[in-house]
Amino acid sequence: MTSHEIRQAFLDFFKSKGHLIVPSAPLVAKNDPTLMFNNSGMAQFKDFFLGNGTPPSKRIADTQKCLRVSGKHNDLEDVGFDTYHHTMFEMLGNWSFGDYFKKEALAWSWELLTEVYKLPKDRIYVSVFKGDEKDGVPFDQEAWDIWKEMVGEDRIILGNKKDNFWEMGDTGPCGPCSEIHIDLRDQAEVDAKSGKELVNADHPQVVEIWNNVFMQFERKADGSLITLPAKHVDTGMGFERLCMAIQGKKSNYDTDIFQNTIQVIEKMCGKQYGLNGTLNTTDYTDIAMRVIADHLRAVSFAIADGQLPSNAKAGYVIRRILRRAIRYGYSYLGFTEPFMCRLVPVLAEQFKDVFPELKAQEDFVTRVVHEEEKSFLRTLEAGIKRFELISAQTPAGEIIDGEVVFELSDTFGFPVDLTALLAKEKGYKIDEAGYEKALAEQKNRSRQDAAKEATDWVEVSEGGDFEFLGYDTLEATAQIVKYRKVKTKAGEEYHIVLDRTPFYAEMGGQVGDSGELRVTNDEVRSINIVDTKKENDLFVHISRDKNLEEILNTPHLSLIARVDAHRRQNIMRNHTATHLMLAGLRKVLGTHIVQKGSYQNDEVTRFDFSHFAKVTDEELKQVEDIVNAKIRANIAQKTYVNVPIDEAIKKGATATFGEKYGDFVRVVEFDPQFSVELCGGTHVPFTGEIALFKFTSEGSVSAGVRRVEAVTGEKALELWNEELRITNTLRDMFKGQKDLVKAVEGLIAEKTALQKRIEALENEKLQQTKQNLLAEAETKGDISVIIARVDVANADALKSLAYQLKEQLTTCYIVLGTVLSGKPQLAVMLSEDLVAQGKHAGNIVKDLAKEVKGGGGGQPFFATAGGSDANGLEAALAKAKTIL
Repeated sequence: MTSHEIRQAFLDFFKSKGHLIVPSAPLVAKNDPTLMFNNSGMAQFKDFFLGNGTPPSKRIADTQKCLRVSGKHNDLEDVGFDTYHHTMFEMLGNWSFGDYFKKEALAWSWELLTEVYKLPKDRIYVSVFKGDEKDGVPFDQEAWDIWKEMVGEDRIILGNKKDNFWEMGDTGPCGPCSEIHIDLRDQAEVDAKSGKELVNADHPQVVEIWNNVFMQFERKADGSLITLPAKHVDTGMGFERLCMAIQGKKSNYDTDIFQNTIQVIEKMCGKQYGLNGTLNTTDYTDIAMRVIADHLRAVSFAIADGQLPSNAKAGYVIRRILRRAIRYGYSYLGFTEPFMCRLVPVLAEQFKDVFPELKAQEDFVTRVVHEEEKSFLRTLEAGIKRFELISAQTPAGEIIDGEVVFELSDTFGFPVDLTALLAKEKGYKIDEAGYEKALAEQKNRSRQDAAKEATDWVEVSEGGDFEFLGYDTLEATAQIVKYRKVKTKAGEEYHIVLDRTPFYAEMGGQVGDSGELRVTNDEVRSINIVDTKKENDLFVHISRDKNLEEILNTPHLSLIARVDAHRRQNIMRNHTATHLMLAGLRKVLGTHIVQKGSYQNDEVTRFDFSHFAKVTDEELKQVEDIVNAKIRANIAQKTYVNVPIDEAIKKGATATFGEKYGDFVRVVEFDPQFSVELCGGTHVPFTGEIALFKFTSEGSVSAGVRRVEAVTGEKALELWNEELRITNTLRDMFKGQKDLVKAVEGLIAEKTALQKRIEALENEKLQQTKQNLLAEAETKGDISVIIARVDVANADALKSLAYQLKEQLTTCYIVLGTVLSGKPQLAVMLSEDLVAQGKHAGNIVKDLAKEVKGGGGGQPFFATAGGSDANGLEAALAKAKTIL
């Protein structure tokens, strides 16, 4: 069976068992602060397990794109070196939300594996939870009895809490699980040793392929377990491992999932990949191809789902994965030009029927990857040059400092493993312990910055079906359903959930509302709400008020939930303007324009979109004119709810890649021929309420993505008034001259001419100083020595003087000192023959800098230093005379 047939057989099987087949959620986790990426099949169904939402069916099945390269699920460094770890992988899963339980789930697992996929029964082992006294959870007798009837007792393994008790996180739904393992070894190995002994022993051919999780409990913040009101089933089967088993391979990389890409890589680099798990032991050729084939999937699908490479958070993870692949291609396959981008179309074609979002954005993803490759290849080149400099300053055979290795990695993006490789080639070692210490300190700082400690939710009143009222009103009566305390770095917060609310929770780029919760008929007791967030499917109202327990713990207390109307109005102006702006950009720049991110608060709208060239001032003016014309037309907002998504797309509604839409969507329209979007945000009822729209900036965010910022309404008027004030001030300064542009151009031309004259005078002075120093140079043996305090304009002039002096001398030792803006500066220049004798300008200048309470360094032949004590400059120059 091909991988396509294997995947479809899974979906068809569970469809025949009454399951609704749903599409994969995007790789990037939305509205879940506990996740950066969707790292399991159940992630998109988390709300249903938590009781915060109602599933579209009690039985669901799908294949989910997952990414595990951060947090506790971090397999990145294993990828490529073994046969079964991946960054992105597919998780086939079937779920029961309070419907069937262990009997059906386990029976169907066995039926699918042995009767549909025809896997050999005598190679399959299963595990059940043996119980845990501390948690008070007994041995899973029910699962044991079910399996005993199908596989026999000799193929059942008792698993401990680590292997056979699954938990969503530190808190939340959890329960015992039953894993299914398969032995893929050759028969001779099977005869020599039972596969049962190798289960969960990290054997590459005795692997887990499926896990059936039975959610029966909820873990509370204090570590205790309570029984869930309804029992659920959550299963996950690793698609890549399943294909390895069915296709009779020894490695996931030998299946058709990866071979399609690897064969193209072979042609591109002219090297051959070793099949059937036989890695090339003489170099890293095979590992490099595995890394590239794996990482290509993760990077391409993440970009298609809306996560661009960047230097922060999720974007940094994607950049790191991409750079790891580039590095392996550069180091082991000889790729010195962008190559990953040439593989994106191969991947897009392979997955077009199951994950069509990549094929739909093939050109965009290709270009983003290409720009990232170009940038990192430059980084590699610069990093290698910097390493050469560092190694030149390190005595032969010694260890390169761990802090220096960390700086290369953290500041310059140069991979630590490449640093180690280059060091080994030159006879050095790296201080791995020092590097790990620096890395650990950075991680600890990051953890402290992100630290957040939450109590369990305190249930106050029974909540029914939640209502969001904010589309129609900014004030409503409500009751508190539950609350919790959260300690953050900024201080303590209360998170409050209401049964109904007019507060919009931050979603889709629109910030959350602020306002107040006031006790009905009480002018004294109120709660200030500073923000509203969506966590899973909960609208969480955030307050930083103190000591709210008396109000919060009163069951069925009637509150007036009141949104800050002025702030909301400005937010809606900016959000509606964003819709008009997107339509204007598509009209002026082309229909390839796709939203890649947005942010609207009460002051600004920020919009990221796919485009590979700077938007010119003229193009921005055209868009601005279009948007303001639509504002003056005072177009009425039309909103359609519960529209079938296929119908909405056919009617031209603009959707955002990376957003997960349901079967029914909300459509916001401002003129059916101009702006129609899928959107859950709030908007002004008429475009005229925006009043005025003005761009404030345009620039690049990352490869292939531009960002514009704009203001509306009051802020646009403030900007216009400020620009008018500046214009009038300039007119007064130029004594009423009408053509201000001409006047400023004249002033700039005059300044440029004066600057050139100053530079000429400074150069004349520098040449005179050079001649005086050459005339006063001392000769010690065959060495010309110049040690002097000089008067120069800036640090560049000091450097230029040192180089010019060196050009006039054969063997020379030059030390120059000066004071710039009250700070001492030193420069040391050595001729090449002195460097060849072991002299090092960097070491010399570091020694001299101690006299001026400073530090510095540089190359063996030229180095500089600065300090804080100008009074020590003469002592530094005197010391320079003693060094040679």
